[in-house]
Amino acid sequence: MIVTVVEVHVKPEHIDAFIEAVRENHEASVKEPGNMRFDILQSAAEPTQFLLYEAYESWDASKAHKETPHYNKWKDTVGPMMSNPRKGTPYKVICPDDRSQW
Repeated sequence: MIVTVVEVHVKPEHIDAFIEAVRENHEASVKEPGNMRFDILQSAAEPTQFLLYEAYESWDASKAHKETPHYNKWKDTVGPMMSNPRKGTPYKVICPDDRSQW
């Protein structure tokens, strides 16, 4: 299992539009083969900060996500909304290692 945590900082005037775009990407991403979770979080203290938690069964499934039309639409749509480039950090899952616990 592979998890990528993506940090996104959005310009204040684009928060609502970003949420709309990221929700659309989320709805399509959770239907992808190999997707286990695709969570979108917004900071309670700083509403312009978002965290995307993307869990896939394999590196190949994670890579395939970045080739989907919905991902590319999202990336092109939200790029200008960001106050700085997004930062994705991949992680190897240690626990839980049983898919039924996800």
